[in-house]
Amino acid sequence: MGKPYLGLVALFRVVSSLLCFITSPSASAADVHGGEQPLAKIAIHKTVLALRDSASIFASPSLLGKNDEDTEWITVELVNKDPAEDDWVGVFSPAKFNDSLCYPTLEDSYEESPYICTAPIKYKYANDSNPYYTSTGKTSLTFQLINQRSDFSFALFSGGLSNPKLVAVSNTIVFANPKAPVFPRLAQGKAWDEMTVTWTSGYNIDEAYPFVEWGWKGHAAMRSPAGTLTFNRGSLCGPPARTVGWRHPGYIHTSFLKNLWPNTLYQYRVGHLLEDGSYVWSKTYYFRASPYPGQESLQRVIIFGDMGKAERDGSNEYANYQPGSLNTTDQLIRDLPNIDIVFLIGDLPYANGYISQWDQFTAQVAAITSTKAFMIASGNHERDWLNSGSFFNVQDSGGECGVPAETYYYVPAENRAKFWYQTDYGMFRFCIIDSEHDWREGSEQYQFIEKCLASVDRKHQPWLIFAAHRVLGYSSNDWYAKEGSFEEPEGRAHLQKLWQKYKVDIAFFGHVHNYERTCPIYQNQCVKDGKSHYSGVVNGTIHVIVGGGGSHLSQFTPTNTFWSLYKDYDWGFVKLTAFNRSSLLFEYKKSRDGEVYDSFTISRDYRDVLACVHDGCEFTTLAS
Repeated sequence: MGKPYLGLVALFRVVSSLLCFITSPSASAADVHGGEQPLAKIAIHKTVLALRDSASIFASPSLLGKNDEDTEWITVELVNKDPAEDDWVGVFSPAKFNDSLCYPTLEDSYEESPYICTAPIKYKYANDSNPYYTSTGKTSLTFQLINQRSDFSFALFSGGLSNPKLVAVSNTIVFANPKAPVFPRLAQGKAWDEMTVTWTSGYNIDEAYPFVEWGWKGHAAMRSPAGTLTFNRGSLCGPPARTVGWRHPGYIHTSFLKNLWPNTLYQYRVGHLLEDGSYVWSKTYYFRASPYPGQESLQRVIIFGDMGKAERDGSNEYANYQPGSLNTTDQLIRDLPNIDIVFLIGDLPYANGYISQWDQFTAQVAAITSTKAFMIASGNHERDWLNSGSFFNVQDSGGECGVPAETYYYVPAENRAKFWYQTDYGMFRFCIIDSEHDWREGSEQYQFIEKCLASVDRKHQPWLIFAAHRVLGYSSNDWYAKEGSFEEPEGRAHLQKLWQKYKVDIAFFGHVHNYERTCPIYQNQCVKDGKSHYSGVVNGTIHVIVGGGGSHLSQFTPTNTFWSLYKDYDWGFVKLTAFNRSSLLFEYKKSRDGEVYDSFTISRDYRDVLACVHDGCEFTTLAS
């Protein structure tokens, strides 16, 4: 068995000689964030150094990614002559998790420097796979690691999560090229014939030139340069993002592939040209370009919200909080040949200030994002922080205040800090808004919403979709019901006139972690009969809650909401299939089995879109 790594021991023994201030979430913030983010349960700043010669931890293999893998499984062998039920093992990266990672701040401080001032990436209880650990003092744990630009080590703690005592530290684990480009994310650009490729690496622009090599499958490739972004602690708004949750995000590169031919299959790989003239390459991936706006072809869209992140190795499990995220991920991967574009409308990893979790999330969805345009919206767990300009003055982002989401993912917004944008996909127009910024009449975002809805040519793009994270329409969720609004206050009051005037077909919302579909509705009245099929003039907008992407589920109110046609307390997502300009299929699928549990169709002609509905047509006068 391996002994504690001597260099680490020396560092821990001198750490108290250097002053280091760190901030953990306040009691109230921990209460808010602890449910969503398991790492928030660890009081890492309270760690006491208690290294024992009678305890050891050894991880193998020590070298990962020999064949350019970006993820591998490792085994941790543990020996402890004084085992306890609440012993746990944390994964740290960088491997030397010492005082150099601390961040001087005036936000809060402690009388003594902590031995550890950064949270682990993940953790498991020592008895996770061996119920006899407390009697034998021996066990073996398995972890899945992803390439995160630095080395790793494992630490054994006693005292549980609330009073951790560092007992043993493992050898170091490293990827063959920790800086390698990983986890590409596709997104539509500002033009219909543009695809963007975003990825993460350890190469800053002064070390290597990032680019994408791409072209038609089987034809000569071309190269497009990439821009590089990153952020630091000072870019973030508060703890834990600036303190125990901080980890360097790496360098995020985005390249713009332009003048694409509609519906054409392209292959690509991302690369870095090093100063010595050598190259570092990713794997080769494929995507199909967007159809021309208005083009009549089979077009399939996935929409859901509130996905969360879960670990396939069972790490970080707390209160069974985000168990559905892997089910959703796996169902989408299985159905990738039948998907064209994906929308995740807010609350992505629930990192809540633990920056390492953004890497973990990009790895979880990489099989989807590397081949399909993956369009996101901003949620409260990405954006909201006190006095940071968000519409809701709460702490849901854990101090991130939108910075990681805006950096790790590209959206075709005019200003990525203002997370609203439109995008066209064939016969669809999508107006994606930012519910964490003011949407009310007279606001900058309201002007964008009206322009997005008004500018679409419904003859060629008949399917008009509105999406936001928070519920600005209708929800039978219990907390909305208790407030008496069944929505975010001032949602419908400001937006329903736009939905009606511009004849929005479907409005999608997340935030509430369940599924619900309303009748076509306007001003609290169902304006069209039927449940499974609508034809001709629909008269109102169908509102859909699709927040069951993977996070904990939300309870419905027992109150009978007459406008609700279908409710499901389960994880799932929606698939829209446009067959042509007159026929749309809506399907709600459960993540657990991929089966359809709710569906309807819309059939209509262009003249039906033009027809007047209540409050939907301008007043006219006869010429004198």
